[in-house]
This record gives sequence, C-alpha cells and structure tokens, in this order.
Amino acid sequence: MIENWMNTIIMGLVEGITEFLPISSTGHLLLMHEILGFQGPAGNVFEIVIQSGAILAVVVVYFQRLWQVALAAPRNAQAQRFIGAVLLAFLPAMVIGFFAHAFIKAVLFNPFVIAVSFIIGGIAILVIEKKAPAPAIDQIETMPLKTALWIGLAQCLAMIPGVSRSGATIMGSLLLKVERKTAAEFSFFLAIPTMVAATAYDLYKNYDALTLDDGAVIGVGFVVAFLSALVVVKTFVGFVGRHGFAPFAWYRIAAGVVALVALLAL
Repeated sequence: MIENWMNTIIMGLVEGITEFLPISSTGHLLLMHEILGFQGPAGNVFEIVIQSGAILAVVVVYFQRLWQVALAAPRNAQAQRFIGAVLLAFLPAMVIGFFAHAFIKAVLFNPFVIAVSFIIGGIAILVIEKKAPAPAIDQIETMPLKTALWIGLAQCLAMIPGVSRSGATIMGSLLLKVERKTAAEFSFFLAIPTMVAATAYDLYKNYDALTLDDGAVIGVGFVVAFLSALVVVKTFVGFVGRHGFAPFAWYRIAAGVVALVALLAL
C-alpha cells in the first residue's frame, strides 16, 4: 500500500515536470507505469486527469493575464483575437480526439511507439531549430487565425504517445514564424482547453469503473503534478530563451534509445 502511494507521488512529479517540456508527459507516464508496476485506475484515467493538475499551474502563473483578457474580451479586439486563436487551435484536437480516441488508446499506447517517437521527435526538434524561418509573430493577441489553426493541427501529432503536445505545438509555431517565447506561452494556453476536455471525456467514459480509492490516488497525483508544474512553468520560458530546445532534443534521443534497447532486450 505504501509503495503504491510512493509510486503515485512519483507519477505526479513526472507529470508536472514533463507536461510543458517538449519531451512528452504521456510517454514518460506510460513508461513509468511499466517500470514501477503502478496500479492506477482503469483506462489510463489517472495519467489523463493528473495532467489537469499541471494545467492548473498555468492558470495560477498566468492568472492576471488570463483575467485581463477575459475582462477585456467584450470590447477589445486583441483580447478577442487571443481567445479566438486559442479556441481555433484547440478545435482540431477536439474533433480528431473524439473520433479517434478508442483507436489511439488501443493501438498506439505501447512502449515501442513511445521509444520510437522520442527519437524521431528529438531529431525533428534539432532540424527545426536550425531550419525554422525568422520569427514574425511575437504576440498571441496579433496572431493570424490561420496560423493558430495550423498550430492546432500540429498539436494533433501529440495524440501519438511520445511525440509531446508542447513539443508539437512549439515546433509547429516556430515553423509558422512565431517567436520562441510566444510559441511556448501559446502552448501553455492551448493546453488549458485541450487537457480539460481530455480529462472530462476520460472521466465520463470510465466513471462507472472508478472507486473511492481511485479518487484518492487521482487527488494525490493531481496535487503533486500541480506543485511540480508550477516550478516548470515559471522557469521554462527563461531556460529556452538562454539555451534553446536542443537540450530537450538530445534528452529525447538518449531516452528513446535506452528505452528501445531495454524493450528489445526483454
């Protein structure tokens, strides 16, 4: 029993640390699930729901900005553009996720897919860092809606475990001439409707199978993910500004190779 609670805390930490880094929180959670032998609620509900704990960290850190946008929205064109860009970018994931949810979980949620995605994603980050065009968009409030929609389509790649939702959105943004800081922040804000919708859908689909014990486990994971994500959200943009995304790319490649070797050795 104590071991499972410790594993719950570890899983929460992994989620909070990896959710906003371009290294795939879902991929790490599924691999840790195998390594720890973690016994959580059925249907990967734990892994999905605790992501909302990490998302809450974004709301807390950026509360003032989000609140100002909400207050200004009825009369301010830039606030309306901010909301429109986030919602439009969310739309592709909502539609594709609704229709492909069962297939994705049944076919793609396995360690081999994650390991290969880690490696391919790492290589993609290195290439995009070198080849991305010069930035022309430095504010979400002035982002063309067409750009937001393309970023939303890029986010859909993250339905493949190991790709990374933040990685796909940030790299897609860079290719679409969005400045680094703005790309990272847009990824944060896009995570809010995306993960809230995913959490609600998974809870709805698995509600009958959940128990009171499952609720306690999810609650602990949620809180730990929130606290650890607070640290990451506050420091990530500054780190990227100084070092770029290459460190995450090399980590992905190394982690993917180690995972692949370990899986092939089993």
